[in-house]
Amino acid sequence: MSMAYEEYMRQMVQPMRQELTNAGFKELNTPEEVDAFMKDSKGTSLVVVNSVCGCAAGLARPAVTQSILNSEKKPDHLVTVFAGQDKDATAKMREYFGGIEPSSPSIALLKDGEVVHFIPRHDIEGGTMEGVMENLLSAFEANC
Repeated sequence: MSMAYEEYMRQMVQPMRQELTNAGFKELNTPEEVDAFMKDSKGTSLVVVNSVCGCAAGLARPAVTQSILNSEKKPDHLVTVFAGQDKDATAKMREYFGGIEPSSPSIALLKDGEVVHFIPRHDIEGGTMEGVMENLLSAFEANC
């Protein structure tokens, strides 16, 4: 790919990244960052596999950020990988999801490194932001 294309894509997705980082999420951009996080993460971790698609923009990211703001029980750690952008980091994170099919966007709640709740794209796309929020809030209540 050309350098111009790479730069264009970096600029294009920056607001999509910032929507989560502004809400307190840490970006994991490399496989090494993913491994280091997973090695040291204790407690609960919310992992968002971010994406450029409409269901990420209109449903997943807003539902995640609002759930974090509106829940008394919250995950201990908030991290994100960006599918299609940070491909190696995303692939590495998906290895930690066990046998769950790759899906983007998707949201995983981990407890001591093990997936305890997973919301794949097909449970986001075509739904409502409130429905995704309810799903997340009930997972926080049960696991955080």
